[in-house]
Amino acid sequence: MRRKALSLAVAATAVAATAVAATAMPGVSVAATPDTVRWGPCPEKADSPRLQCSTLEVPLDYREPDGRRIEIAISRLASKKPSQRRGVLLTNPGGPGGTGLDYPALLAASKLPRKVLDSYDLIGFDPRGVGRSTPVTCDLTQEQQYRGNFPPYAHTAADVAREAGNARTIAEQCATSKTAEMLPHTTTANTARDMDRIRSALGEPKLSYLGHSYGSYLGAVYTTMFPTRSDRVVLDSNLGPGGYDVTAMRLFARGLEDRFPDFAAFVATHPEYGLGTTPEQVTAKFYDLAERLETKPVQGIDGNAFRGFTFDRLYSDALMPQLAEFWQALDTDRPVPSTPPLPNLENLMSARFSVICGDTRWPGTVREYQRNVAVDRQKYPMLGGSTAGIGPCAFWPDKRVEPPVRIGDRGPSNVLMAQNERDPGTPLAGAQKLRRAFGKRATMVTADQGGHGVYPFGANTCANEAVTAFLTHGQRPSRDLACAAEPSK
Repeated sequence: MRRKALSLAVAATAVAATAVAATAMPGVSVAATPDTVRWGPCPEKADSPRLQCSTLEVPLDYREPDGRRIEIAISRLASKKPSQRRGVLLTNPGGPGGTGLDYPALLAASKLPRKVLDSYDLIGFDPRGVGRSTPVTCDLTQEQQYRGNFPPYAHTAADVAREAGNARTIAEQCATSKTAEMLPHTTTANTARDMDRIRSALGEPKLSYLGHSYGSYLGAVYTTMFPTRSDRVVLDSNLGPGGYDVTAMRLFARGLEDRFPDFAAFVATHPEYGLGTTPEQVTAKFYDLAERLETKPVQGIDGNAFRGFTFDRLYSDALMPQLAEFWQALDTDRPVPSTPPLPNLENLMSARFSVICGDTRWPGTVREYQRNVAVDRQKYPMLGGSTAGIGPCAFWPDKRVEPPVRIGDRGPSNVLMAQNERDPGTPLAGAQKLRRAFGKRATMVTADQGGHGVYPFGANTCANEAVTAFLTHGQRPSRDLACAAEPSK
C-alpha cells in the first residue's frame, strides 16, 4: 500500500537562455515533406472503436535529420461533421512520461462539447520515449519505480545526504541503459519538433492545441518555437515558464498548502469521519498522522506514503471522501480500503526523469538541496521537506545539446491559459509567471475553484465556456478573466 500511495502521486502529477527558434539547430529541417499517414486500428484496450492510430518516423537528433530515426505513435478521433471541421486539435494530458494515445477518446467520453468535437480532428500521441513511441528505460526496479515523484520527507540534512545515494544510483542506471543514446534528445524542445512533424505529416498549415499540466509547458514551447504554425493554443493547469524544473518541483509544496484548506473545510463539515470539527483541528490531524506514521507505519503506510496519497487525492473534489476515509482508517487502525493492482511504472518514471533532468540544469551538490529543504520545510511544512529534496537530476549526465527554450512575448496573440486558483500540482503562482512571460501573446482565465484541471473536467461554467468559445470561434476574453466560484451541483 505504501508503494501504491506513492505511485498515485507519480501518476497524477500528473520544468536562462535565449529562445530556441525553429531553425536554431544547424542542419534541422523542420518543414519536412509531408509523410503519408496511414490510419488503422489502435492497439488493444483503446477507449474508443472510432479512434484510429498510426506511427510517424522522426529524427532522434534533429541536428542530424538523416541519422537514426525513432517512432512516434499518433492517434486520431475524426470529426463526425467534415463540413464543420476547421483543422486538427493536438492534445496532451501531461506528464512528462504519460501516454497520450488514448487521450482524444478520453476527452470525447468526458465533457468536451460536441461543437468542439465537430470542429476538429482530435489528435493524440505518445511523446518520444513514452509508451508505444520508441521508449526509454532506466531499468528501474519495482522499488525504484514506486519511490514516487517526490523524494522522502527530509527532517534533517542527514536525511538528504542518505537519499543522495538512491538518487545517484537511478541517474547512473539511466546513463548506462540500453536507451542511453536517447537521453540528450528526450526533451521538451524535441517533442515540440515532433509535434510539428505531426502537423506536417497531416498536411495541416497550422496546429491548434489543448495541453494539460506538463502539457501546458509543452504547448508553450511549441508556440514559442513555431509561432506562425500554431493556431488556437489552450494551456490548462500551467507550469511556470521554466517548465518542470527545480522551481516547479519545489512549488508542489506550495500547491498542497494552497489546496489543503478546501479539504480541511470539507472534513470539518463531516464529523462522522472523526478527524476534527474545525479546519484547524483537521490541519492538526495531518501533522499528527504524519508524525505517528513516520515513527510507526500502519499497514505498511509510513509518513511519506501518507503525504503522497494526501497530495494526490487533492487533485479532485470528488476524491475528498476517499481521502477522508483513508485518514480515518489510519487514525483508528482500521483496514485501509483496498486498492487496484500496482501498475508497471518503469517507462513512465524513466521518461519522466529523461525529460525533467534533460530540459534544465538542476543543483548539483547535496549541500544546496540541504539548504533548500531547510527553507521549504519551514515555509511549506506539509510537503516542503520532500519536494525540495534530492533526486536523480542532481547527478544527471550533462549531455544537453541546446539550452532550454525561453518563453517570451514574440509571436501572435493566440494563447488562452486556463487555471484553477487552488491547484496542488501546478499552483497559481507558477501560472502567473508564465502569463507574465507571454505578455500580449496570452490571456488567462482563472477559476475560483480547487483541483488540477480546468477544461473540460472542472465544474466552473464561466471558465469552460471561455475555452469553448476560443476553440470554436477564436473568441478570447479581451483581458484576463476571473471566474467566480460556482455552487456545487
